[in-house]
Formats: sequence, C-alpha cells, structure tokens
Amino acid sequence: MFSKRSIRRRFLFQLIVASAALVILVSSILYLFIKQSIYDEKQAELIGFAENIVAYKSLLSAQQQTSADSVMGLSVELITLTSDEKHLDFFETTANNNKTTLTLIYPFDFLHSSYLKISRDITPTKQLLHKILNSIFLINAVGFIVIILYAIAFSKMLIAPITALSRRLANMNEHLIRPIKVEQLPDEFEPLGETLNRLMARIQNFVKYQKELFIGAAHELKTPLAVIKLKNQVTLIKKRTPEEYIEAIKITNQSVDEMNKIVANILHIGRQEGAQLEIPTEADIIKILKKWEGDFALLTHSENKILQTHFEPDSFMALLQVTLFNQIIQNFLQNAMKFTPEGKTILFQSRLNDIGIVIEVIDEGCGIDESVDLFAPFKRQGNKSGAGLGLFLAKSAAEAIGAEISIANRTDGIDGTVARIVLASKLCCVLPKR
Repeated sequence: MFSKRSIRRRFLFQLIVASAALVILVSSILYLFIKQSIYDEKQAELIGFAENIVAYKSLLSAQQQTSADSVMGLSVELITLTSDEKHLDFFETTANNNKTTLTLIYPFDFLHSSYLKISRDITPTKQLLHKILNSIFLINAVGFIVIILYAIAFSKMLIAPITALSRRLANMNEHLIRPIKVEQLPDEFEPLGETLNRLMARIQNFVKYQKELFIGAAHELKTPLAVIKLKNQVTLIKKRTPEEYIEAIKITNQSVDEMNKIVANILHIGRQEGAQLEIPTEADIIKILKKWEGDFALLTHSENKILQTHFEPDSFMALLQVTLFNQIIQNFLQNAMKFTPEGKTILFQSRLNDIGIVIEVIDEGCGIDESVDLFAPFKRQGNKSGAGLGLFLAKSAAEAIGAEISIANRTDGIDGTVARIVLASKLCCVLPKR
C-alpha cells in the first residue's frame, strides 16, 4: 500500500506502535492495581478475623465463626511451628480441582509456639480476575483496531494539503501559472505555500524574459540584416568606384559586428546557465570586492574618472558561485563607468544590514527611467551603445545565488543611479587558522 520511503507509512507505523504500547501499559497497570486491591481486601479480612480470635485467646469464637463462615469457604486450625519458623505470612495454593485457597499464618500463643492457620477459598475471586483480564484483552484488541483506523484517517488528513498542492501544481504549465492562496492552507503549510509562490513568480519572470529575449534577439538581428541587404541591393544597381565598394563593405562589416555582439551575448546567457550548475564554494566577499577595486582603478584613471571605495566589514564569508557573483559586480561597475562623465565620481562600497551584506555602486550619470524594467532583455537606457543584456544576465545570476539586486535613482539631490546587491549569509567572519 505504501512504499518504504513513504512518510505516511512511517507515521502510521510509529503512531500504531506508540499507541499500542500505551494501551498495553495502561491496561497492565490497571489490571495489576485491581488484582492487588482485591488481594489486599481479602488479606485484610483474614487478618481482622485472626485478630478477633487472638483478642479472646480462645478457639471457641473461631469455631463459632468458622461454622458461620463455612459457606464462605473459611476454615481455622491451630498449628505449632518451630521457633525459627515464627512469622506472619500469606500464601496461595491451588488444588487439582482448580480450587484456589488463600492461607494466613498468624501468631496465637508465642509461649507454646502455636499459630493460627486461617484459609479461605478465593476461587470465585480468581475467576473474577480472569474475567477482568479477558475483558481487558478484548478491550485492547478493539482499541488496537480503532487505533489503526484512526491512524489511517489521521495520516490521510495530514497529507491532504500536500495532495491538493500536488494536484494543483500538476495542472499548471508555463502558460497557466496561478499563485497558491496561502490563507487557505493550514498554518504549518503556509511557509511551503509562500515558497512555492516565490518559485512560481520566478518561473513567470523567466518565461517572460525568455520570450522577450527571443523576440528581442530576432528584432536586433533583423535590423542589421536588413541594412546589409539594402546596402548590397543599392550597390548592385550600378557600377561603382573601388572606393564606393570599400565604403559599402565597411558598412556591411559594421552590421556584421553588431550581429556578432548580439550572438556573443546570447552565448553568454547559455554559459551563465551552465555556471549556475557550479558547486557553491565559500568565499570572502570583501576580498573579491577589493580585487575588482584594483582592476577598475586603472580604467577609471585612464578615462579621467574618480573611483572611491569603502568596504565594511573587514571580512564577510558566504557560500555561493563566485563566477555568477563576479558577473553582477562587473556589470554594475561597467555601467557606472559607461554613464559617468569625465571628472565625476563612482562610489564602490559595502556595509552590513540585518540580512547580510549590502554592496552598492553609486555613479553620477544621467539616471534612469524607473518606470522601465531594465532587467528585461534588450532594454537600454541613455544614449550609450550596448546590446541591453547586461542587467538581464545580472538578474539571472542574482536569482541563482539567492541575492537581491536593484537599480534606482539617487535620492541625495545628485544625478546618478544606485546599483545595489543584497547578499545573505550565516557566516560573517574569518576563523583563524591554527
């Protein structure tokens, strides 16, 4: 009915075993308590009868009581024991006819080493206990069946939300994705529902961007191809001088170069998806940022721009794919370099927050139109050249490493943008090596 890997099977087994053990334990304790209570009562009766006889120091009253209680199976006799056998004791005997007798040895006359031997037939009591035991066994058997039925129903109820989620997800595809109504789930399944909603949102964005990528790539390639074809048609209409042919070929080569850039960026997207499959490694984020500081310091100086850096803390360890993280930082710094005029400043900094580490690249460029989704493929800002795939790649890389990136205009009264990446981590310091 269930596989060995089934959680429901393990739950059923553990619940049945635990419940059965509890029922058996309670039943055993109950039976022992009833048995001991009945025996204590019988023993108290015998002791009270013996004390009555000893109080009068005569067997006459005992014989009178014996004749009165003979119907109840009570008998009394006087016996003599050696000094080393003097004791107060109860013992139980069973005859061949299954008749059970409870006997009390009670001191009567210490001087003559005489003792009372009082016996009582407790066969009806034993039969009563036997019936009680059988009843307990029957109740346990019925209870065990009820436990099994309850465990099956309870386990089915527990996995009902998972079954409903699975059925709903099975009916979805990339064109028909609807978020899960978390408020309709049990409290224990709300985190799972929220996680699935975030995953579906990422899938929707991925499908949306992939469609835009295909459409944009077709459009971007179509334009230079049309230019090449038109230029060649014009060139073939009539004979031209060698210089005019050379000029036409140069224009054609420029269009080919533009197409090569687009193709190279599309190939870069494929390589990035391969990098997402890399095994995450532990790396010092601050060390990586300082490396990029050294690389771009020369570039900013050669273009007469200023690069300022401020990194906090001194070290921050994180588990991630370093290749993807480097793509994000490189894209942010390249965009800042591209849009920052000469003589202006680029601020490259990091700081801690409640989540982890915040890395920012702040430029003094022309700013952005915040109503445009710059992370979509082939979205360009400003009058600078480019394929418009850099931020699309950065967004994909950030989602792969579990980071959040954003781009917004500066709010300090200066023109420019703030490119930010927020990276969470449980490790925030470098452990010293011994």
